[in-house]
Amino acid sequence: MNQRRVVITGMGLVTALGHCVTEVWQKLLAGQSGIHELTTLDTSRYGVHFGGDIPDFDLVGFADSKEAKRVDRFTQFAMRACANAITDSGLDFESADLTRCGVILGSGIGGLSEIENQIERMLAKGPGRVSPFTVPKMMLNAAGGNLSIRYGFKGPNFAIATACASATNAMGEAMRSIRLGESDVVISGGSEAAITRVGLAAFENMHALSTRNGEPARASRPFDAQRDGFVLSEGAGIVIFEEYEHARARGARIYGEVLGYGTTSDAGHITAPDPEGKGAAGAMQAAMQDAGLQPQDVDYINAHGTSTPLGDKAETVAIKNVFGQHAYKIAISSTKGALGHALGASGGIEMVFTTKAIFESVIPPTINLENPDPDCDLDYTPLVPRERKIRAALNNSFGFGGHNACIIVGQVR
Repeated sequence: MNQRRVVITGMGLVTALGHCVTEVWQKLLAGQSGIHELTTLDTSRYGVHFGGDIPDFDLVGFADSKEAKRVDRFTQFAMRACANAITDSGLDFESADLTRCGVILGSGIGGLSEIENQIERMLAKGPGRVSPFTVPKMMLNAAGGNLSIRYGFKGPNFAIATACASATNAMGEAMRSIRLGESDVVISGGSEAAITRVGLAAFENMHALSTRNGEPARASRPFDAQRDGFVLSEGAGIVIFEEYEHARARGARIYGEVLGYGTTSDAGHITAPDPEGKGAAGAMQAAMQDAGLQPQDVDYINAHGTSTPLGDKAETVAIKNVFGQHAYKIAISSTKGALGHALGASGGIEMVFTTKAIFESVIPPTINLENPDPDCDLDYTPLVPRERKIRAALNNSFGFGGHNACIIVGQVR
């Protein structure tokens, strides 16, 4: 029995560089940064004053004000990115079998701002003033649930929370749902809105964040010798996965094919990566085995590359262990240099970039990589993009808790 094939037919973004895929892609290739002084949060009492927040975001044209008020910011991001992805795909759900359309999304934290706001209200005004919408707004599955209701999708619908690997795990499960014949179309990716009072304080007090307050646009510098932590950002990356024959039958534009997925656990430290990258390497190997590829078949890796001293080094070690000498021939980049780290949404955002790289034969750059760390000696595409034909590309996501998820996209064969 031949395995059902999965392709990507639509993409949508909400990021600190913009909300249009074409616009964000152009800015990324131009080396622009979306990192700036935070405007959605008063940082006067914090040690870190910058990040990748999205000021003046609203759902005008995508939802009415009543609907917008009943969902948390992370769900709002998902709603707008999903609407753009559906438009991009050209799908017509009026004539679709909605029992075969699903939603599988990832988020590391979910409705954190709602939790904070309602606790503050309870302490100030008493439990009777806590909003009855608190749970429907804060729950991790709120984004997927609201999208399913909005579009009438009656297929598989669940949320995945594996910290910074959430979106990639979600996309892997979306791929499996279509392969197994449960679905023909699955909305997938991730959304996150963790730039809140507690969110910023918690990451700052862990000493996980860059403290380069004087030059925020240069603070996220993956694989650079002067990196000092990640930059917190927010947003959503949504992709439309579709069964190949289903897409062909409607004459859809196909950006690429989802070839393989692998996921593992470090079973080590709750926040620090395995210094030898064994779990990360295992996920990459599993994805290639699932795709039926050899190391030499991979031309590009969109690295997890968060700009942390430990994480970037461990990922470099893992790539070398998996690819051997071919590791030095692979084009690699971390787009977090431009956008910071959107936690559970990052895999979805980077899936869009990985797919665009294949579709347009361009490797996006790792901006701010000015002084390469000697321990990170692979081709990390510093500063400027590069034209290259890409047969297959790997999208890496690794999260707190030791979660590792990798997904492979390729040209349609």
